[in-house]
Amino acid sequence: MTIKSIDLKLLKINNMTIQLNTDKNLSVQDEYGSKLESLIAENLSRFSEYITRLEVHLSDENSSKEGINDKRCLLEARLEGRQPIAVTGLGNTYDLAVNSAIDKLKTSLDTIIGRIRSSHRS
Repeated sequence: MTIKSIDLKLLKINNMTIQLNTDKNLSVQDEYGSKLESLIAENLSRFSEYITRLEVHLSDENSSKEGINDKRCLLEARLEGRQPIAVTGLGNTYDLAVNSAIDKLKTSLDTIIGRIRSSHRS
């Protein structure tokens, strides 16, 4: 089965909802959707008490043409009571783009959550 846009709920990771969106040039197989869900859960589970929703946007910048770093992953994390955080990762493959975006998001979340925690200690 091919999917264009799906909602994935991560079980046992608080109430974080993951929504996967793709552009018109991309079809995601169920197996890849499950792989993304696992990858995100593994990498972002420590932030799940802060993230209420995570939107994953996958796109191919060059459509069907070949190109360098033309796969794009935009991650938008919605934190309770805060403005959303958006990061973009590019790569030759979707796996590279997703991993790049996850690394950027973890860095941003570490900074923001560190500030939240230090303000609560003051």
